[in-house]
Amino acid sequence: MQSKKYFTYILRCADKTLYTGITTDIERRMAEHNGLTKNKKGAKYTQARRPVKLVYKKSFTNRSEAMKEEARIKQLTHQEKEILLKTPQNLRASDFDPLYPGGI
Repeated sequence: MQSKKYFTYILRCADKTLYTGITTDIERRMAEHNGLTKNKKGAKYTQARRPVKLVYKKSFTNRSEAMKEEARIKQLTHQEKEILLKTPQNLRASDFDPLYPGGI
């Protein structure tokens, strides 16, 4: 049995703000955020900021690790998130934490 993959993702909203979340299905979640599904499961934050565009995703083998990455990213400033978006996706958000020994 194949284990479920979880993704931490960042969206760029129409107003240039960034939204971070987790999901098991990027395509479905993007459709929900952009209001393209019958259900109303897109985040309230993104409903007023459509269209949204996927600018970052990272896969994890379990929900816990995806949630930890989401929490780390949410602690970053907007500028630090922009730096993260320009780096190889194998780097973790904690690499940009000023309190982290290797951070900026």
